[in-house]
Amino acid sequence: MVRLVPKYSESFVSTMDNRQVMKKLDGITQWVNFLDRTEITRQETAVFNGSLKEDCFRISKKIDKADSFLPLIKGEVAPLSKGCLISLEYSFFPSTAFLLGFWGIISFALTVVFLSVMQDWKLALTSLLAGMANYGFAFWHFRRKVRESQALFHEAMGLKAGKNASW
Repeated sequence: MVRLVPKYSESFVSTMDNRQVMKKLDGITQWVNFLDRTEITRQETAVFNGSLKEDCFRISKKIDKADSFLPLIKGEVAPLSKGCLISLEYSFFPSTAFLLGFWGIISFALTVVFLSVMQDWKLALTSLLAGMANYGFAFWHFRRKVRESQALFHEAMGLKAGKNASW
């Protein structure tokens, strides 16, 4: 199946129980409400921004400037008899996915208009190639940013090799 928006998922088995994992995440995650500037506080030990619940979380790498390709990490922690299962899904933030889809539709619509109304193959091909280049650029940068966030998460949680991942 072809995905219109890139996504990456992986699962880990940890020897820590689910409460320990969530406590460790709580120590390295800063809760931020960007709609209320008075509530923005800087936590020096934080490496992620986001929100934590009892057995799930939504976090992203802590950054100083805007980054459109920064992945949103949605995670679930499920208890096992000896440890827990950590399932992660890396995806675009909804606004980035919307923008990527919007420009994909615009470039496709321009291709159709140039072919059907203006009958100009050069402009149609240019529009199609620009749309494909936009998607390629987004996918490439997303994969690069996932690797950065993934390495940061693994380091922060003390996870080792032996992961089960899929694109």
